[in-house]
Amino acid sequence: MYYFYILKCKDKTLYCGMTKDLKRRETEHNAGKGSAYVRSRGGGKIIYNEKFRTLSKALKREAEVKTFTKLKKLELIKYGKHT
Repeated sequence: MYYFYILKCKDKTLYCGMTKDLKRRETEHNAGKGSAYVRSRGGGKIIYNEKFRTLSKALKREAEVKTFTKLKKLELIKYGKHT
């Protein structure tokens, strides 16, 4: 399984990513081993995820959600999966 996720950084910004292991990825982000974006914001917490059977589908969802405004991302987090 693959996961698309949204991580809320310590500065309240949102980061979109993809992983096979949510717990490991959050730990990496908080240890400064994740993306430069999250590292520069001091880490964060995964607050939303969606599960996919294929890497391709997870990557497509990540690309789609990255185009969303912050408000639309917050609505997704609050109300669930909307495409």
